[in-house]
Amino acid sequence: MSDILIPQILNGLTIGAILVLIATGLTLIFGLMGVVNFSHGAMYMLGAYIAMQVLSTTGHYGLALLASLVGVALLGFLLEYFMIRRLYGHDPLLQVLLTFGVAIVIRESVEIVWGPRIQVFLPPTSLSGSAVLWGVQYPVYRLAVLALSIVLAGSIWLTLRFTDIGLIVRAGSSDRNMVAALGINVRRVFTSVFVMGAMLAALAGMLVAPLRSVYPDMGNDVILYAFVAVIVGGLGSYQGAIAGALLVGFAELLGVLMFPGLERAFVYVLVALVMALKPSGLFGRPREGSA
Repeated sequence: MSDILIPQILNGLTIGAILVLIATGLTLIFGLMGVVNFSHGAMYMLGAYIAMQVLSTTGHYGLALLASLVGVALLGFLLEYFMIRRLYGHDPLLQVLLTFGVAIVIRESVEIVWGPRIQVFLPPTSLSGSAVLWGVQYPVYRLAVLALSIVLAGSIWLTLRFTDIGLIVRAGSSDRNMVAALGINVRRVFTSVFVMGAMLAALAGMLVAPLRSVYPDMGNDVILYAFVAVIVGGLGSYQGAIAGALLVGFAELLGVLMFPGLERAFVYVLVALVMALKPSGLFGRPREGSA
């Protein structure tokens, strides 16, 4: 029994851990800036492609990671500085349409440059093979992804909880005007958070590439799950993003095991149940006037 149960639990944790990285960017951007960023999945996909291209050219995983992070960070900076910034205070639907349009442009551009076919991204040789864990063999690369995601998630939580930067971000999520009145450059904070979210998406794309290959629609496949995780956890809540991502990861896993072919429906049933029981999400703040 443990030969089946332990690998599946680890699979659920790995899926959830990758979603944590993606959902973290989404929830920080929404919590601070109020922006629903539909281009987040495209940045995840672009990060994987940039890493794949640099790796195939240089054979160096460190350079591939650096190029992926820098390239997508630059895109995030340009998007926030020249486009999204102009829409603050306007109808949120305009932000949705803008970021959705950017996602389409990125996706189509990637297909033009790299083609539509699925491409293989091999993990580093140092992380290939399997390790024995509780008497069960499990891929070393998946364990490395899980460990790195846990370290990053913990580091972000500590930063938000115990540093001045985290205090500014949390205060800005509650009252941007108050933060601005203290003499803090709110727009610079917005840009920094948006760029950090883009970099987390790029990192997640590179990490997941050896697990699920690289293809133009990989961003579309993950962005819905990431939004589900954010909604289930509670919009703007970092703890909620972590909890929601892990729940979605295990919900997909249970769906695959119990209802093969219907795993997505299983995930959306989870959303419906959470929304019915707690409309603000697991860690979200109830809206004024809600029961």
